[in-house]
Amino acid sequence: MNTQPAGKTVATLSGLGAILLWALLALFTTGTADIPPFQLTAMSFGIAFVGVLLKWVLYRQDIRPFFRIPGGLWLLGVAGLFGYHFFYFLALKNAPAAEASLIAYLWPLLIVIFSALLPGERFYWFHVAGAVLSLLGAGLLISKGTAFDFRPEYLKGYLAAICCAFIWSGYSVLSRRYAAVSSDVIGLFCGITAILALVCHLAFETTLWPEGVLQWLAVLGLGLGPVGAAFFLWDRGMKHGDIQSLGVLSYLSPLLSTLILLLMGVAAFSYSLLFGCLLITGGAALGSLKLIRAIVRPGRGG
Repeated sequence: MNTQPAGKTVATLSGLGAILLWALLALFTTGTADIPPFQLTAMSFGIAFVGVLLKWVLYRQDIRPFFRIPGGLWLLGVAGLFGYHFFYFLALKNAPAAEASLIAYLWPLLIVIFSALLPGERFYWFHVAGAVLSLLGAGLLISKGTAFDFRPEYLKGYLAAICCAFIWSGYSVLSRRYAAVSSDVIGLFCGITAILALVCHLAFETTLWPEGVLQWLAVLGLGLGPVGAAFFLWDRGMKHGDIQSLGVLSYLSPLLSTLILLLMGVAAFSYSLLFGCLLITGGAALGSLKLIRAIVRPGRGG
């Protein structure tokens, strides 16, 4: 009889919490108006770092062990957080947003596939089927029902988007190798990412500060939620949770993001949106059968 310990279920729900927070990314980003992307990355990751720094100070945590972590983890953390955002912005600059976003959103499917390489892990047919079904739904949401038009002149952008997919899926799956390291280490990676993003901003962009309280609140919301707490929750989910289910459930993020924008009046209803939501919901339910069994029947997984 296959069982899923309660701790693993809690960790999986932590990862799901990250996915729910990422659903707010589009709304908060829309609220930041025309702030350049690298500047916004530096500000939001800077807020995330300050938040965890305050936690360390208030609880008088000894963070010296974090500076003695393996070099491979430093490389993985910085490449994952900063590398993903760098190539994502490069993709959007060199290819249409719809095509670039769809290619980049191959990462949940890649997580499901790559997870089979981890010791003691395996994926079932419903994991892959659910991920593919959800990817089709994400394609409908991103394209708004229009055909994708992949052109050779956008090859640089497409390659950057492919890098995004492999960087984030690789970072997520390889995090499992460092399960013994506290997720608080993500705070240091956020700080380094903020510095690197600031360097890119100063090199490539013109500074544009938020105008008004609402824009400042949007930046703060990004730093505390989708770019802050989400990465800590995701780290715990990847290290200790059901990695295949989280890979499939990640497609809930564009679904919920679209629904939030619809409720806020930023997006308009369409049948492609409806069918995309149905595909993602069905795919997420199919791909997370193992997790659903663990929650409904604790200790009696199927």
